[in-house]
Amino acid sequence: MGTLGGWLLLRRHGLWYDELYTSEVAPLPIGRLVRALISGEGTIPYLQDAPPSYNAPYYAVAHGWLAVTRLPADEMGLRLPSLLAAIAAVAVFSVAVARLAGDRRVGAVAGLVTAANPFVVQFAAEARGYSLALLAVAGAALGFARWLESGSRGAVAAYGVASAAAGLLHWFALLVPAGFAVAAVVLRRGRGAGRVVLATALAALPALGLVAVAVANGVRDSGAEWIRGVGGAVPRLVLRSWSGRHSALLAATVLAAAAGLLARARSRRDVRVTALAWFAVPVAAVTAAEAARPVFVDRYLLPATLGLAALVALGVTAPKRRPLAAAAAAVVLGASLAATAADVKVGPKDDVRSAMALVAAQQRPGEPVVAAARWDALGVDHYAGRLRPDLVLPPAPVPDAPALWVVRRAAGGVKGDAARLDDLDRELAGRGLTVARERRFDGRYADVVVQRWERSSLGG
Repeated sequence: MGTLGGWLLLRRHGLWYDELYTSEVAPLPIGRLVRALISGEGTIPYLQDAPPSYNAPYYAVAHGWLAVTRLPADEMGLRLPSLLAAIAAVAVFSVAVARLAGDRRVGAVAGLVTAANPFVVQFAAEARGYSLALLAVAGAALGFARWLESGSRGAVAAYGVASAAAGLLHWFALLVPAGFAVAAVVLRRGRGAGRVVLATALAALPALGLVAVAVANGVRDSGAEWIRGVGGAVPRLVLRSWSGRHSALLAATVLAAAAGLLARARSRRDVRVTALAWFAVPVAAVTAAEAARPVFVDRYLLPATLGLAALVALGVTAPKRRPLAAAAAAVVLGASLAATAADVKVGPKDDVRSAMALVAAQQRPGEPVVAAARWDALGVDHYAGRLRPDLVLPPAPVPDAPALWVVRRAAGGVKGDAARLDDLDRELAGRGLTVARERRFDGRYADVVVQRWERSSLGG
């Protein structure tokens, strides 16, 4: 994880929209963050309806990291703690699976499968809370494994604390402890399973409290307009994301997971049932929720995919003959590494940094640099540099000038962006301006376009 995640980190791709939001919010004083959470008011002038609500605990952690390390809120300073958390998560996860299975080999393979996976690595070095949620979920799994071994109240307490942390870091992660509660009932029935169920319910309260605050102050689902419904395709899409859209890894994953489920070794029943519930309960819950409204985002289910990794490890280590198990591990890990290497080589998710670098190289003082819509403004603002005196951010009006620059998204964004962009185009065309030059910067999530608008009398 350190090697692959570090490779991605050292590529220093520009921050994309969600990370840019982190860069703006994390340095704020904790008091201001708390006030914004309670009031439901945004801390960024052009994003007043997008306050730091559901992810506020992560922003508080990021704030503490920046305060202690004195690192800047940039590509390295914000992504490094995520990578460290991902490394720790893999270590704790490996120990948890080993204890569940009673076999260190299963734990080692589960850790390697996770550390080499393209989906996990992609978010291991990102300035968001996914790696921290993975660490918390791994901690909950370790507490759950200890409870299965001893039934002690201390193990249940550790499980509950880790589950609460997971929910605070990303409330979709609460679906994993729900899966553990189901596994507890199946595996131990009346022998103390009620404690785990109660601990799971109590662990959900802090995250549900955050949701209640957001509902009470009117935030609700603001900022989630971009999510599109997928219906019953959730399981297929999760597997596609896990495999990085590489057919070899997808096939190896499905075959190994099926072998893990079909393995009849009684000594591994605990890990088999736990891993299945770990993965299946969150996926089933999100699939059911899709019938009511769009909620599926693949990265939101990242903590659930650790259960899939445990199933794969079970299948890989199922053969009694060591050479066969070693060959199976080589196939899965080889496919994972090939997919991850190809994925790391792909460019940034949102290349507004390169777009702004182009503008900085060609813009002349006095030529306005316009963020076409408020969702474009984060990147334009963050990477403005010397352009700041000429910056025009929503809702400020675009000044009348014979030449200006527009930075806009060509893909992605949210509802209403297209209308705002059309209005801007009509306004500029009405002033006698036309697009003299245009350059597109491709990204995984959104393409960024730089346009130079000039009055026709200036020439192209």
